[in-house]
Amino acid sequence: MKNILVLGSLNMDLVTSVQHTPKIGETIFGDKLAFIPGGKGANQAVALGKLGANVEIIGMIGGDEYGEILRKNLNKFNVLNNNILYSKNNTTGIAFIMVNNSGDNSIVVISGANEDFKSDRIKNEWFINKDIVVSQLEIPIETVNEAFSLAKQNGCYTVLNPAPALNLPDSLLRNTDIIIPNETEFEILTGIRYTDNDDIIEGSKILFDKGVKEILVTLGEKGAIYLSKERVIQVNSYMVDAVDTTAAGDSFIAGVVFYISIGKNIEEALEFASKVAAITVSRKGAQTSLASFKEVEKYKGVKRA
Repeated sequence: MKNILVLGSLNMDLVTSVQHTPKIGETIFGDKLAFIPGGKGANQAVALGKLGANVEIIGMIGGDEYGEILRKNLNKFNVLNNNILYSKNNTTGIAFIMVNNSGDNSIVVISGANEDFKSDRIKNEWFINKDIVVSQLEIPIETVNEAFSLAKQNGCYTVLNPAPALNLPDSLLRNTDIIIPNETEFEILTGIRYTDNDDIIEGSKILFDKGVKEILVTLGEKGAIYLSKERVIQVNSYMVDAVDTTAAGDSFIAGVVFYISIGKNIEEALEFASKVAAITVSRKGAQTSLASFKEVEKYKGVKRA
């Protein structure tokens, strides 16, 4: 099994259920308030840990109660976190999440300590004896850029989840082996809106020209589409009554990375990840909804046509 390093955000999610997402100026009532460990970096790391991966996370938290809760949760799911950094100036990141009756969410993130994870904090030693490096964009983009440069120098396979959506520097794209955006992020990266797979194929040429080796676009209930310069693979999602879509993308990415880490091919990885995501959206919360390897093995869902 290969060694995985996740560089990314750690947040405490403050989650409430609402009947519908409020319009501008509208006041509504929420149903209770849950404190759930989150942050895209931590979500992906914990998802990998629950699946059984050899995974470490490096990010930044504040010296507060939320930060310690997040670390305890990482330990619970066998995610190494000895190199996590502490901010002297900021509290641990927080996300306010509303989940409506359809399972869709609206999120406001206060980055906090995540903003202090600057590029000069990156150490080459982190990438020695690592095989796969995963990152997102809830930490400064300059930090991700520096990390991927060092990762490639150390022979790592790099996985970029460009969320939240930003315009990316060419230097980062050159050092990205596989980029995994959703359809909105893909449009921001390429300027091409998704209406069918031909749009994905056309837009991918832009990313290939900038040095990306593989592209995997997640399309929600429409599944996902994988592209390299040699082939295109479509994978359909499973039919499921969505309870909460929080961390659906994070769990899908973790499923792909985990299967790659144990030597499976991309077709097998996409199928496995689809099951992981289906389980995740059927449960509430971010890290509380993530699946174990045994749960995925037993999953007997029905694919969409």
